[in-house]
Amino acid sequence: MWKQKTRLTEVDSPEFEDGARKGKEVNLDPATELPAPTAEEELDDQADGEGGGAAEPAAQTEFEQMKAERDRLLDRLARLQAEFENARKRAERERAEFREFATGSAAEQFLPVLDNLELALKSTGSVEQLRSGVSLIVKQMEEILEKMQVKAVPTVGEAFDPRFHEALGTVERDDLPDQHVAEEIRRGYKIRERLLRPALVRVAHNPKQVEE
Repeated sequence: MWKQKTRLTEVDSPEFEDGARKGKEVNLDPATELPAPTAEEELDDQADGEGGGAAEPAAQTEFEQMKAERDRLLDRLARLQAEFENARKRAERERAEFREFATGSAAEQFLPVLDNLELALKSTGSVEQLRSGVSLIVKQMEEILEKMQVKAVPTVGEAFDPRFHEALGTVERDDLPDQHVAEEIRRGYKIRERLLRPALVRVAHNPKQVEE
């Protein structure tokens, strides 16, 4: 850069024009005529030549670091996804095993009831004996349900409650308060305070109370 500028300056100088007019020979060889570069100019040339080369390795190093960080994050994400999937499958398996255990435990308690029902079917006794045997089986069933915290929904004589009762109709009764359960068609059950099924009932309609 400095040689070309110096040469142009030399060519455009008044001395060059004067020599040319007088027919003198002017030496344009920059190697012999142009002054040597200064130390500052040499440092500038070195900086121009080395600047581009130094930036490329730095950019390449930064790219490699970002690529390694990306690969590390992707590997971590894959591991987390695998752990989550394993945890989900383990939870599903544990729930299935718990349901199977709970079902088996409940069914085991009802096996004696089934045995007694089969004996009742094979019985050759009188109708009264058969009725007595079935009553014992029902009592046995109720005891098992009570152990499981399953209780019958109170009905006859209770105020009609749509949360636990399902009305099939009304009957006129003057011996019961109006809108109270008069008859139980099908027993309802609840486990603790959660309803398993509502009781089917008929509700009393007391004309005397309605008129009053």
